Amino acid sequence: MRRLFARIVHNWPLKLAAVGLATLMYGGLAVSQNTQAFSGVIPVRVENQAAGTVLLTRPDPVILVRYYAAPNVPVATSTFRATVDLSDVPPTGDVASVRIEVDSPDGRVRVLSFEPAFATVQLDKLVTVQVPVKVDHGPAPSGLELGPTTVDPTEVTAAGAASIVSQVVWARADIQIGTDGIDIDQQIELTPIDGNGNAVRPVDLTPSTTHVTMPVFTDKQSRSLPVNPVVTGTPAAGFEIASITVKPEAVLVQGDADKLAALVRVDTLPVPVTGASSSVTESVGLDLPSGIIPVGDEKVVVTISLRAVTATRTFTAGLRLVGARSDLTYNVTVETVLLTVGGSTADLDRLQGAALVAELNVTDLGAGTVDVPVTANLPAGTTLVAASPPKVTVIITGVPIASPSPSPSASASAPASPAASPSGRR
Repeated sequence: MRRLFARIVHNWPLKLAAVGLATLMYGGLAVSQNTQAFSGVIPVRVENQAAGTVLLTRPDPVILVRYYAAPNVPVATSTFRATVDLSDVPPTGDVASVRIEVDSPDGRVRVLSFEPAFATVQLDKLVTVQVPVKVDHGPAPSGLELGPTTVDPTEVTAAGAASIVSQVVWARADIQIGTDGIDIDQQIELTPIDGNGNAVRPVDLTPSTTHVTMPVFTDKQSRSLPVNPVVTGTPAAGFEIASITVKPEAVLVQGDADKLAALVRVDTLPVPVTGASSSVTESVGLDLPSGIIPVGDEKVVVTISLRAVTATRTFTAGLRLVGARSDLTYNVTVETVLLTVGGSTADLDRLQGAALVAELNVTDLGAGTVDVPVTANLPAGTTLVAASPPKVTVIITGVPIASPSPSPSASASAPASPAASPSGRR
């Protein structure tokens, strides 16, 4: 028994190593029998790209994956997930090599290796600049004459990688002039252009189009036409338009003879007066039909003068004496008069319901019967147009002087006489 045990433990490290090697070889054989390769196009997803940056080149896809899985586990492109981390890539526009990571959301599949293992990327700063819009129409066909070109908008925003956007100097609208002489009035796509006249890609333009108008003349003539100012809206309450003037009153325009013949005047662009309570003066352009262009200044000055809307209203008013003396009595023959008041409707509206009082100025008037003119102290902005009656008769009398009280003996011997009482109002 001891001899058998000695044989077993003799050179035991070598024997143990042999057993481990055999196990490893068996495991490798088993694994190799379950190692498979998948050929396809697996897109590489970008992660941790900094805000305000743009990726100039997309990573090439993974085209080969070696993986371990049981023979009965199906795989497809969606079985694998490939990513690159851009957190350490500087946004300079330079080429950078980034390691690709591939794994599988399916726990039965273990990725062993893949190709390619690295991706080439270019990360740059995202910038925006304003560039002017220009039109390229080439030479005009024979027999045609081109008028001035207008574009709207005149500037657009170019956005993209800093290294690319820096090359853009303008945005070009390409149009073609037909031999039929039809005016250009179109929405045209814009192309970013560098200093050499070449298109720059990739750059985003906002807006991506511009509206181009250009008259094309076959028989250009000139004609002077009166200017018609166009006014829109309603002034503030209580105001109305008093007059409208335009300078100059006529303008010189150009166009084909047949189009000019149909015109009798030239309208301005609308001048709004909505809510205005004072005069409005504006420099505005002309609303010209297609194919008609101004010669010289394209704007005119329109002045709209406003005035308060005036009206009259009649109110019933009581009477008040002004300058009455304490030693006289006054008898007024009427209680009320009618006052006709003029002013703007707004000022008259404020008088509505107010207690109006007419005045009779009796200052320096002595005893007697006098016809006194009716006046009124009215608020600013209103005037007294008429009073009915225009004069009021006032009877002025002196105040009787009271007799001294008689002595008891005199009152006993003399009969009493009654004292006079005033019949009028003071």
